[in-house]
Amino acid sequence: MPSIAAARSSPMPMVNGDVSSPHKRRLRSNSASFDDPVCNTPAKSCSSLKSKSPRRSVNDSPNRSRSNVSFRLFVVETGVSLLKLKNSPRKKLLDSILDKPIWNPTDSEQLSVVKEALHVSTAPTMIVCREDEQKRIVEFCKQCVEQEKAGSLYICGCPGTGKSLSMENVKGCLAGWAKETGGQLPDILAINCTSFSNTSEIFNKVKIYMILIRIDSYVSNIMLKVSFILQILEKSKPNKKVNGRSTALKQLQQMYSQKQQSADTKMMLVIADELDYLITKDRVVLHDLFMLTTLPFSKVILIGIANAIDLADRFLPKLQSLNCKPAVVSFRAYSMDQIIMILKQRLMALPYTVFQPQALELCARKVAATSGDMRKALGICRGAIEMLETELRESTCTSTLTSMVRVDHMAIALSRAYKSPIVDTIQSLPQHQQIVLCSVVKLFRKGKKDTTIGELNKFYIDICKSTLIPPVGIMELSCMCRVLGDQGILKLGQSRDDKLRRVTLQVDEADISFALQGIRFFRNCLQ
Repeated sequence: MPSIAAARSSPMPMVNGDVSSPHKRRLRSNSASFDDPVCNTPAKSCSSLKSKSPRRSVNDSPNRSRSNVSFRLFVVETGVSLLKLKNSPRKKLLDSILDKPIWNPTDSEQLSVVKEALHVSTAPTMIVCREDEQKRIVEFCKQCVEQEKAGSLYICGCPGTGKSLSMENVKGCLAGWAKETGGQLPDILAINCTSFSNTSEIFNKVKIYMILIRIDSYVSNIMLKVSFILQILEKSKPNKKVNGRSTALKQLQQMYSQKQQSADTKMMLVIADELDYLITKDRVVLHDLFMLTTLPFSKVILIGIANAIDLADRFLPKLQSLNCKPAVVSFRAYSMDQIIMILKQRLMALPYTVFQPQALELCARKVAATSGDMRKALGICRGAIEMLETELRESTCTSTLTSMVRVDHMAIALSRAYKSPIVDTIQSLPQHQQIVLCSVVKLFRKGKKDTTIGELNKFYIDICKSTLIPPVGIMELSCMCRVLGDQGILKLGQSRDDKLRRVTLQVDEADISFALQGIRFFRNCLQ
């Protein structure tokens, strides 16, 4: 074509003796903002930065691997603004990713290590984002031990907010405090209330634990200890009751109502996880458990953990009337930045990069907007890795694929984790109906709440032409709108002329964007 021939015949401008194409000039203009945040080499003068393209600057460093170079070019091409991130968790996450080589998902050993690091059952090396809550719990326990005074604390929060995990750190803090100060570490009994077939069994478990502690303190012969333990287990009848109360509860109440014979009896910390499983119709068990801390000679420090925020107000009104309402520590749902920080902490130990930073941010943003459940975020990240596995297994040419978990992998994992009928419906629609919804979203972003089929048709044709997809006629478009209306996605008004019928969106725009963002074509359309 003449225009192409003219472009080829026109001389290119020379920069420093080299032929400079528009693409190279564009890269040179971005080099100052690209080299400084990414490269770990000492900063150079402005003149030296301008004289080299980003690719040459990176290649000058002997420590740069090919995978890191390609990822840095990816950062430039996708337009990630590193300067805008400043010192946020996302900036720190991006820095840690850029400093490592990209992993090999076809390596079974690497794959196993990554999945294990993101598994819920894997305890992190350090618990982050819960320092304030842990400090309050530790101070409460230390105060009870120092004053030799019983007390109760209720820990509440949504699932996956680090309540149970924080208690493991609290135990370690108490042990460290006792060792440093020479104080007395309380005997700790951790109970999961879901393990009881009968709610009153909790009192039997507390009683047996107390007796075992005494046996361990006063009996040195191992065989004699075993004999005593067998006798206790033989005589313990958890379901046996006297006047509607378990015998174990009666014995505990009697024990803590009298002055202890031994003056050196230690405090006892009882951690009851999943406390809401003890809620019965009459709430007697829950009430009696907290009342153990109010007895005159009680040595019990009770910490109850559950999801219900108002459990003390709804189920323990008697405690409030007796001025023994437990102290409350609330664990709020994780924010997006906190989820990114926790994911970074788990991935920090790995010697390679697994996720694109945008993929992790998408996961954190969606989970924080819905529930703030960290366990959900970990499961979604593992699901995104499985999406990458499937892609590599089904692809015939893996050389063009990146080894990192991308945004589209994460989007598919998120859609599977948050099964919404609307999202599933949109994802199962034919391509042209999805283009119609894409047109509606772009049209309504301009502040409109409704439009006509005629105006919608113009946007629909523009999208089709930009992607070289043949558009359908106005009559077919009207029929597609009626189908979408029957599915509850659009609402159509009445008019004699189809072009003048009003179209209103009946679902959230975010659901449409979320359902279609896993496909590059629609992701580009919605940007």
